[in-house]
Amino acid sequence: MLPAHLTKDHKYLRCQFFDASLELTQLDDGIVNGTALWLSGQVMSYYLAEYHPPKANRENRLCELGSGIGLTALAAATLGWQVLATDTKDVVNAVLAPNAARNIGRYPHIQVSELDWSVAPESWDWNNASAVASPFRTSSESSSTPLITPPFDLICTGDTVYSPELIEPLLRTLYGVCTVSKASKPTVLLCLERRDPAVADKLLGDAKDVWKFSVEKVPQRKLVRALEKGGVKWAKDDWDGIELYKMRLR
Repeated sequence: MLPAHLTKDHKYLRCQFFDASLELTQLDDGIVNGTALWLSGQVMSYYLAEYHPPKANRENRLCELGSGIGLTALAAATLGWQVLATDTKDVVNAVLAPNAARNIGRYPHIQVSELDWSVAPESWDWNNASAVASPFRTSSESSSTPLITPPFDLICTGDTVYSPELIEPLLRTLYGVCTVSKASKPTVLLCLERRDPAVADKLLGDAKDVWKFSVEKVPQRKLVRALEKGGVKWAKDDWDGIELYKMRLR
């Protein structure tokens, strides 16, 4: 798998993730954020495989916030996680739902839903088949198949805060998903590319001081090990600046 910045001009991607071959499409037209592949999602996928495999003999549920084109969600599904992949309506319709549908025959443990961070947790509906949280929803939609709902064991989000105004909505949403999953005491994996140190520092600081998460940076050696175990042979410059944090609601 090539690093994301070398494939921005590719509309179609075939991503080899261990024995799984994932077929994805992406858009890089600038119309909607989150419709192209990003490095954080790639690194987090391999970290999941090495350090967070699903536990045997139980149902393991994972919720991803800001799934984008769906690489991390699909990678987790190939590992055996029951995955709820979420994003805004525009991203879901443009890339996430089509990519999930394209691969779901081989890796069925994934569902897609709109979860808009602008909607407060008290207005969420986990039993809605197409939208947990939508500013546009007028009625609930049922499903003929069982939905992947809380409690979640693991919550993932990668490269989802790139401007200050997104910090509070993301942290409120993480807090809401953790609260509804409190019986399982879920771990949050937050991966970012440190483009703007001020935004990254405020995100991590508010997570600790305002929303009362414990925040622990994953050592770089663990990320290197995860990539190497996945057969990824990138140069250091290919993913310099990627950081991964483990968080848990205190």
